[in-house]
Amino acid sequence: MLGSFNQKLTKKARRTMGHNVQVAVATLNQWAMDFQGNLERILLSINIAAANGATYRTGPELEVSGYSCEDHFHEPDTYLHCWEALVELVQAPITQGMLIDVGMPVQHRNVAYNCRVAFYNGRIVLIRPKMIMCDDGNYRETRWFSPWTKERQTEDYQLPRFVALALGQDVVPIGDAVIATLDTCLGYEICEELWNPRSKHIDMSLAGVEIIVNGSGSYMQLRKAHITTDLIRNASYKAGGAYLFSNLRGCDGQRVYFNGCSAVALNGAIIARGRQFALSEVDVTVASFDLQDIRAYRGALRSRSSLAASAPTYPRIQLQLELASSDRDHPGTPASSPLGEWVYHRPEEEIALGPACWLWDYLRRSGQGGFFLPLSGGVDSSSTAIIVHSMCRLVVDAIEQGDRQVRDDCRKILAEPEYVPSNATELCGKLLFTCYMGTENSSRETRARAATLAGQIGSSHLDIGIDGAVSALLGIFQLATGMRPRFRASGGCPRQNLALQNIQARTRMVLSYLFAQLMLWVKQRPGGLLVLGSANVDEALRGYMTKYDCSSADINPIGGISKVDLRRFLAYAQIEYGLPVVAEIVAAPPTAELEPLVDGAIAQTDEEDMGLTYQELSEFGRLRKQAFCGPFSMFCKLAAAAVVDGNRDPKDVADRVKHFFRCYAINRHKMTVLTPSYHAESYSPDDNRFDHRPFLYRANWTWQFRAIDNELELLAKYRTRTDEDLAREGTTQHPHHAGGTANDTLFFSGGAGTGGGGGMSGTVSAHQLVRQSSGLYLAGVGGVGGVGSDGTVGQLTVGLTKSHSSGGYSRMHSSVLGKIKDRTGVPV
Repeated sequence: MLGSFNQKLTKKARRTMGHNVQVAVATLNQWAMDFQGNLERILLSINIAAANGATYRTGPELEVSGYSCEDHFHEPDTYLHCWEALVELVQAPITQGMLIDVGMPVQHRNVAYNCRVAFYNGRIVLIRPKMIMCDDGNYRETRWFSPWTKERQTEDYQLPRFVALALGQDVVPIGDAVIATLDTCLGYEICEELWNPRSKHIDMSLAGVEIIVNGSGSYMQLRKAHITTDLIRNASYKAGGAYLFSNLRGCDGQRVYFNGCSAVALNGAIIARGRQFALSEVDVTVASFDLQDIRAYRGALRSRSSLAASAPTYPRIQLQLELASSDRDHPGTPASSPLGEWVYHRPEEEIALGPACWLWDYLRRSGQGGFFLPLSGGVDSSSTAIIVHSMCRLVVDAIEQGDRQVRDDCRKILAEPEYVPSNATELCGKLLFTCYMGTENSSRETRARAATLAGQIGSSHLDIGIDGAVSALLGIFQLATGMRPRFRASGGCPRQNLALQNIQARTRMVLSYLFAQLMLWVKQRPGGLLVLGSANVDEALRGYMTKYDCSSADINPIGGISKVDLRRFLAYAQIEYGLPVVAEIVAAPPTAELEPLVDGAIAQTDEEDMGLTYQELSEFGRLRKQAFCGPFSMFCKLAAAAVVDGNRDPKDVADRVKHFFRCYAINRHKMTVLTPSYHAESYSPDDNRFDHRPFLYRANWTWQFRAIDNELELLAKYRTRTDEDLAREGTTQHPHHAGGTANDTLFFSGGAGTGGGGGMSGTVSAHQLVRQSSGLYLAGVGGVGGVGSDGTVGQLTVGLTKSHSSGGYSRMHSSVLGKIKDRTGVPV
């Protein structure tokens, strides 16, 4: 009778068991080495998940310690404090009754691993180490961690003694295993394992894992937000199942801004997604899905089922837990519906939001009271000022929406315990101090534009002259040497002209730090200001900046953004933020205003000084970094396009490429002291971690430039033979302008794939490229081919437009000796 009664209970339980699983993926703004704050944010995310009825919660990569601890991962203290925080999490009342995993570093048998640690009801159930490390871009994971290489194997991990005593548990499985509950199976792949060609979710799904979980630390780059979403959507589409992606968001102490966008995908559809940019420290994305939908979807994939039938199994950690709630307990929890087509931020919106959020994190965590910005009225400094204004708008919006953390941070920064901003302009007046530092070489137009912009965004603005300081410094030099340098326009040599420009620029840097330290004292507020830089990524690549001038600052929100994108951002901000003066700023030619005016007008422009346009610099930068081109390969790609288009003599292309690499070599040393900048562009020359190269080069590139000259001769012979053939055939049409497809060759993939036989490697010569391809494309931004921002595809116009020569010097000579200030044989 008892056995019969138990069977009836079992059948009843089976009938009432539900299939809907409520899960929560956390987006956290963690801070490296802030164990207390990180713990509090994790607990808050668990609390929110519980309040939303979730039975499972996951979070980002290395959320306990913070991702960017870097060489702190070599310190035993880091591991100790992570275990201390984990004990508090496991024992916290709010964590009971929910399956939870967190990311933290773990040392096992004297090897450090990047791990997910899962726990349930006071016990640690599994430590799953990362199996594929990431070492590209800004990542250097193998410097600190080793991959777990024992596939589908686990070992016993001996818990630290204080952890074992606190939890009453001595060992826990560590390795490549999955967690089996009473109703489903859950497995992990960590960050890079999703991006890798042999992603772990394939093998796990074939082995019956229905829920794939990914804790990630993925950072933002312009035009890249769609990649993660596409990866998780495609992972769940191909393999079937639910894919839970949790990412960090914000600045945790480094140059990158983690990208957010935590999401849940089911069978190829995104059913929940978090925000990419926000000031909130904790966001929790909750989704519900029916396990039966996974089983039905997979069952219909017959080829998948054939593979799964013979797939090797994973070690399974058995848990007496149902992730799916019973219909009685939660009868009204519907499965989440697929979201509509996700609208991604345009690049100009990403510039408006990403650096603004990064600045806010840096400001509130640095303990400073605001920002000081030398505002020249040009595109770069104006972009920086408007990004701060955008930050103020985000702060005001967050406070109006009830974010107490943002409100409290704002009050702490301003040292006003009861302050509530009424609008962004008011807040900007308290947080941003701008200063126009004019000289006798400054124009009325830039002075007026700086003052007008400051008024429109609300910054606290000063207009000062620095001629007295410059004259005093030159007076010291004259007193010591008996000589006084003169500008080129007054008969001075290039070295004199250069020194006179640099002393102005460096004086501005010294005064910036003086004002930054004392302006809050003037306003009778405690603390100091962070000095903001405003050199863009193209100028850094070319070295078009004076070492230790206003490009030297505490942080730079636009240091990873190109001039082309900054102009687009300003056009966006003019309309979005109601800033009419921006139209004048964008229309004005970029100028340093370091040489004397002529009849009150500027006689110096940046592009003339550089000998290259900003569009050209963007192209060269992408070729150098993204396409891994040295001088010879870069010439081959651009010369081939020039010949096909007929818009440029290959000799001129060769001159431009040589000029770029000569200036790059001369000025590379400046990258070693580049102001920490918001990372946004994939061709950033940041020497700190993203672009590891020498800073002392042979500036004439003897071997490489000789290879270019040899290729020019071959190309000239080929073109001569082609012209003779055409003359004999009685036609003037170039053979490569007829009949070819528009995308025979593609590099800098911006949405399309690389071409087949026409793909270009660094060893293919220019005359071979002309023979092989009928078109050459660059991806990325409009005007340079590839996939434009409007989704259209256009043929590359090489964009190597001629610059005007500047007074009395050849173009190349002037460019090297102009504002750039240093050349081979002339010390800075």
